[in-house]
Amino acid sequence: MNDVLQRQYERRFAAQAEYRRQVWRVLVDRVFQQYVPENGAVLELGCGWGEFINHIRAARRYGMDLNPASGARLQPGVTFLHQDCTQPWPVGDGSLDAIFTSNFFEHLPDKASLASTLGEAHRALKSGGRLICLGPNIRYLPGAYWDFWDHYLPLTETSLAEGLELAGFAVEESIARFLPYTMSRDRNPPLWTLRVYLTLPFAWALFGKQFLVVARRP
Repeated sequence: MNDVLQRQYERRFAAQAEYRRQVWRVLVDRVFQQYVPENGAVLELGCGWGEFINHIRAARRYGMDLNPASGARLQPGVTFLHQDCTQPWPVGDGSLDAIFTSNFFEHLPDKASLASTLGEAHRALKSGGRLICLGPNIRYLPGAYWDFWDHYLPLTETSLAEGLELAGFAVEESIARFLPYTMSRDRNPPLWTLRVYLTLPFAWALFGKQFLVVARRP
């Protein structure tokens, strides 16, 4: 399993690694930093090669992934948690200010696994802490969603919001169409186009195929 994960990550990310890093720097600065207090604690679920967790500013940073090679991609100061997210997390109750995940929930095998993960997130977050979820919306990707070998769980912003509420969260923000399905291709657009895109919500309705759902632990 671990060997397969390492080969999948290399196959998908290696050729575009530097461009992806630059894209995530823009996304963190322009979108996601607002949800994470710089003096707080944040955990990234499915941290992959660390594009988010390496750029976010926080006093304590954690990256969780089942791929053992992910740890080597994280900056000094980021604590790597090599484990299955459905199992108990080695962080205290109410110890996190924010949890972030991007393009991860669809890799879980079933709704029960997602429910277990959301339960751990709810336990680990402080009162008022936020879970920020970015992911492909199957409503707008009915075919391409399944083009990845390890996509199992089809989700929309509505189904995820229901799961979050059942887990005890209050949904604060739900955007059905936010980012395009992929931010890097064989011919990568200049980063200024991303900065402009983020300021034009009408363009999200045309090109967005990933949802953004932000939920708070009451």
